[in-house]
Amino acid sequence: MNSKITVVALIALIVVGCDREKNIEISSQSFTERELAICKNSKCPEVTINYVEVFGDEEVSEKINQKIKLFIFNSLLLGEDTLPTAKTIQEAATGFIESYNADKAQFPDMAGEYFAEISVNEIYSSKEHICFEMRQYLFTGGAHGYGTTSFLNIDPKTGEELTSEELFKNNKEFTAFAEKKFRAEQKIAKDQSINENGFWFENDEFYLPESVGFTQDSLIFVYNQYDIASYADGPIELKIAMKEAEPFLSID
Repeated sequence: MNSKITVVALIALIVVGCDREKNIEISSQSFTERELAICKNSKCPEVTINYVEVFGDEEVSEKINQKIKLFIFNSLLLGEDTLPTAKTIQEAATGFIESYNADKAQFPDMAGEYFAEISVNEIYSSKEHICFEMRQYLFTGGAHGYGTTSFLNIDPKTGEELTSEELFKNNKEFTAFAEKKFRAEQKIAKDQSINENGFWFENDEFYLPESVGFTQDSLIFVYNQYDIASYADGPIELKIAMKEAEPFLSID
């Protein structure tokens, strides 16, 4: 009797283990303002969203999809609201267009129409790690638009975001290594201020952007406009070859 129970328990563990290792699939999706009812009979600001949706393990895919959608919702958020209330991309896009219509009604001579371009792409994938590149560029009046690039690193087994502590063995040592690479690229000597070339590093101390991108060959760090320099300087990118970064990484 006990042996039968043991066999049943073993089979159950195997089934649970296999279920936890269920593969997830990533599919490309797209959306434009033309899909909205509000835009059927009137001209709307352009809204172009190219993103990915995850399928497979229901719990894991839901976690990842929610993180991707939250980025899209936040990108389309205008006005005084600081937290998105939209539940779908359609709702978020409708809110963006309604904000434009309200601003246009209040300021009929407003130059230029709003527009939004948003993209989420998978740029690296392994059994331990998926990296998504997330870009957004919006024009909402003024002299120019504004865009950002960030990255989302995910554990595909759990759907949770990987922290810097989980990605790197020693953040302090890696940051020091990255500073040497940055100084070399920007031609800033070791004994010079890190802000020698007009950068805006707070307290004159080097630091990395909040997120890091992974590709097969390199790590990518992007300082967006206004992060450490003026808008005119554009985004500033630091790439570190994967072979050089490997000693600092906690994951394969």
